[in-house]
Amino acid sequence: MSRPSRRTDRLSVSILLLLALAFPAAARAQAAKADPLPSWNDTPVKQAIIGFVTRVTTEGGPDFLPVEHRIAVFDNDGTLWQEKPAVQGAFLVERVRELAAKDPSIKQRQPFKAVLEGDVDTLMEGGEKALMELFAATHANMPQEQFQAEVHQFLREARHPKLGVPYTKLAYPPMLELLRYLRDNGFQTWISSGGGIDFMRVFSEELYGIPPQQVIGSSLEEKFEQHGGRDVLWREPRVDHVNDKEGKPVGNDLHIGRSPVFVAGNVRSGGDIAMLSASQQRLGPSFQLLINHDDARREFAYQEKDGASLRAAKEGGWNVVSMRDDWKRVFAY
Repeated sequence: MSRPSRRTDRLSVSILLLLALAFPAAARAQAAKADPLPSWNDTPVKQAIIGFVTRVTTEGGPDFLPVEHRIAVFDNDGTLWQEKPAVQGAFLVERVRELAAKDPSIKQRQPFKAVLEGDVDTLMEGGEKALMELFAATHANMPQEQFQAEVHQFLREARHPKLGVPYTKLAYPPMLELLRYLRDNGFQTWISSGGGIDFMRVFSEELYGIPPQQVIGSSLEEKFEQHGGRDVLWREPRVDHVNDKEGKPVGNDLHIGRSPVFVAGNVRSGGDIAMLSASQQRLGPSFQLLINHDDARREFAYQEKDGASLRAAKEGGWNVVSMRDDWKRVFAY
């Protein structure tokens, strides 16, 4: 059999390039099929993710899961985007500054004075009472639509204090790829975060492809009542649910009604341990992913003082992501 000429080889390459230009979506789909997680280094964690997804989507296999059982739940802050600072915390600080500009006496009143001065110790001393006073002033006593508009405005205008870009540019590309990969394989993707449910619902679909109804978070009480001569959803200055630590499995059950099979969280406060542990109790296959912030050069390096999350990961056999070693890139900007 005669070998193809170099001219034929060049022609084949040219045709492939033309096809890629003419059908970019098809080219991207083919590339994704070849490597669904291109921002991940080829490490054991990446192999474990792909291996798990392959097992639970292979019909006739021992770990096969019907589509309705393919539930994936992700923490938000520090798991899907950066958390230094926590974006909702930055929003709260900005709102306090705006209030102080209108009423300078706030600068001398606690807990507002502590917020403006970055005095964390005084804030901690104030406890739940101080926190509720802050939330009442910045997140409550207003219609839901007003709160959403203020979050939209903040996300349009605010910039990360160190990185200098909008917070919405600081989602992690490897995690965005993972969300898409799971959805391409029939998974529902959910957020379950200690952050405010109404805050995250403003950006979750545009940023992550996760619709508002698949967001779980901490919430204030709401009432449907008259204000300003019309009926509105009114945000009350009272906590309805704290979706952190042991509250996360509870929130997941209330909103989803099925046990997640894929759960991802991160190292910082131990807030995701309960959620990851709970997923491991389900009958059948499950996957736990813990993001370890160990990349001081490209992001930030931090861990818990007591090492609780990494210890739980070791005891439970969870997959730990080293941002330094497992990710080719941390941000896309």
